[in-house]
Amino acid sequence: MTQLSRSDRPRPVTRLCLERAALHYLERYASSSENLRRVLTDKVRRRLGPGEPVAGEVASTIAEVIQRLAQGGFLDDRSYAEAKVGSLLRRGASLRAVRSKLRGKGVGEETIAAALAGHSPDELALARRYAERRRLGPWRTRPDPKARDRDLASLCRAGFPYAIARAALEPES
Repeated sequence: MTQLSRSDRPRPVTRLCLERAALHYLERYASSSENLRRVLTDKVRRRLGPGEPVAGEVASTIAEVIQRLAQGGFLDDRSYAEAKVGSLLRRGASLRAVRSKLRGKGVGEETIAAALAGHSPDELALARRYAERRRLGPWRTRPDPKARDRDLASLCRAGFPYAIARAALEPES
């Protein structure tokens, strides 16, 4: 039987190490509460070792750390959602894509709706901005009428309805 070296043994998960990990993550990235919970859970899962469930005291400690950070003003799902919505809309993301991204980060539907209420985006303008950024349709460096179907498909995959995608690829008059 081989003994585990000090580096092979799983290190204990303490409140302090979770707080430090959370603050380190929040220094680098904006995050929602749910997303931070996922990040901390993954970190604990890697620390505990294969097959060890993250439950009980560790899960409650993660919840306490997140609650404490939210009370301290480090986490605010509403301001995170508003900032993310603004950023994505400036880049030309569709409303469907914006909702999907925020859902993926664990933001609730009510918070998403409130964040979108502060903006009045025009889907056609968003689609044109997206097409311009991706150099689709009239923004191609070399016009290619054969690429129209691919451009339409790209806009539809980005979450724009077909009618808006088609209108976005028409030259502006």
